[in-house]
Amino acid sequence: MDKFKNMLKPKPNPQQLLRDWQRKLRQECRNIERQIRDVQREEKSVQKAIREAAKRNDMGSAKALAKEIVMSRKAVNRLYENKAQLNSISMHLGESVAIARTVGHLSKSAEVMKLVNNLMKAPQMATTMQEFSKEMTKAGVIEEIVNDAVGTALDSEDIEEETEEEVNKVLSEIAGETAARLPEAVRKERARVPTQRETTSHQEEAIAEGADDEEELEEIRARLARVRS
Repeated sequence: MDKFKNMLKPKPNPQQLLRDWQRKLRQECRNIERQIRDVQREEKSVQKAIREAAKRNDMGSAKALAKEIVMSRKAVNRLYENKAQLNSISMHLGESVAIARTVGHLSKSAEVMKLVNNLMKAPQMATTMQEFSKEMTKAGVIEEIVNDAVGTALDSEDIEEETEEEVNKVLSEIAGETAARLPEAVRKERARVPTQRETTSHQEEAIAEGADDEEELEEIRARLARVRS
């Protein structure tokens, strides 16, 4: 009986589909904006931790945190790219609906298909865009997308190895002249001998208040990873 009712249920017209899709796209854009704000807010606390570590001449922790900032900024750039592509999808869908008013049905859009396919490669967008692609395939806007692209998507989204130059640039930006001593400080760190453990234990008292304590450093990394995901 339910199947019979569904057969009698009128199909949504192109304008209705467009409103539904654009509402979903706007929601996804708001989600991205919120995620960007979360990452940028977390970055401020990491910048403070870098300055504190640099003051203690703990350039090892400062460098590790600077690398996290490099990764976060790249993640933010990708989020902005995702948002721009969502807006492009909305624009092209609007054009498709305008054409549908003339021809009486929705036509396939190569641009929309390309954009949806690109977004399916983004881990944060993959699930949402798979559902979106099913709806638009059913409506005739795009052809069915083979999911093997999603299988390789995660590799394309892996954050590439940060270069020494990028990390040192962030250190210079945040810690200023203190970061210029990084190479020497790192060498001194590696050259420490067991007899220096007493000195290290005193430093750990200061570390408890700062961000270079190993547990706190890992906590900061975990927070950044959560807001980037």
